[in-house]
Amino acid sequence: MREVNAKKSKSFFSKPEGKVGTVFGIGLLALLGYGVAVALPTLLAMTWGIVQIAIAVSVLAAIVYVALDPKMRNLIWYMYKSVMRFITGMFIKIDPIGVIESYVDDLKNNLKKMGKQIGNLRGQMRKLKSEMEKNQKMMENNMQLASKAKEKGKENIMVLKARKAGRLKESNLKLSDLYKKMEVMYRVLCKMYENSEILLEDIQDEVSVRKRELEAIKASHSAMSSARSIISGDKDRKMMFEEAMEVVADDIGSKVGEMERFMEVSESFMDSIDLQNGVYEEQGLDLLEKWEKEGASLILGEEKSELIKEDGATIDLDAPVGGKKSEGQKGQYTDLFDF
Repeated sequence: MREVNAKKSKSFFSKPEGKVGTVFGIGLLALLGYGVAVALPTLLAMTWGIVQIAIAVSVLAAIVYVALDPKMRNLIWYMYKSVMRFITGMFIKIDPIGVIESYVDDLKNNLKKMGKQIGNLRGQMRKLKSEMEKNQKMMENNMQLASKAKEKGKENIMVLKARKAGRLKESNLKLSDLYKKMEVMYRVLCKMYENSEILLEDIQDEVSVRKRELEAIKASHSAMSSARSIISGDKDRKMMFEEAMEVVADDIGSKVGEMERFMEVSESFMDSIDLQNGVYEEQGLDLLEKWEKEGASLILGEEKSELIKEDGATIDLDAPVGGKKSEGQKGQYTDLFDF
């Protein structure tokens, strides 16, 4: 009994049925391999179809998730804007601070040109006023001569002097209308120059402050921190800063554009005046009147309606022109950066 137990039992494959099983198994594997080889294209097609369906379902689920989740929408939108901004920046200057600094240069140049225009206009107004005073004296003199000629019975001389006095009076009426238009232009140019000087100083202060603020934001900014902020529902500080700077740049650009346009109007008006003959072309006057009828001015604000009145404040041609930002005066763009 111990001898029987001491002997190892034969393995299955050592037994006859095992040998038969081995042959049968090899045949079965060969048959199965052949079947797989024949059916493989069909199986692969079925498997790829299932994979495609799985991919499509996953993509659809991702789209639905993004569409329904506001945080993910914000993140995708932020990423899209960032990429588009990067691509655009390779061809066009879109850095808000850089754009504003370009406007600062334009503003400085425009102020120089406007200062010269004011000086030219002042000189023309003095000449016109002198011409009107000269006409007034000549008119009074001719009226006196006409009166004396009437007393002496010299009708021909009386009529001649009276007509000459009438022509001088008519000329002065035209010159007076022209002078009133020049007064309007002078008031507008001086006020625009004053406000633009203040604007220039304000912009330079603003850019200086915002440059330092941007450096601080960049030092603590990263793509991951922006993504985390957006996903958590908070706005990205750098993005908010850039949006605020873009608003500032757009506003300054509009004001510089308005300034340049009015300078063109005033230059056209001045070029149309012929003081020697006491005439001016209607085209220059039409441009000025068209500007007067337009809406509120970005630079002049509500003051425009008062400045364009022909019976406005008396002009002192010897008064200095210019403006300066008051001490402690709040910058006009400060509120944009309260975030």
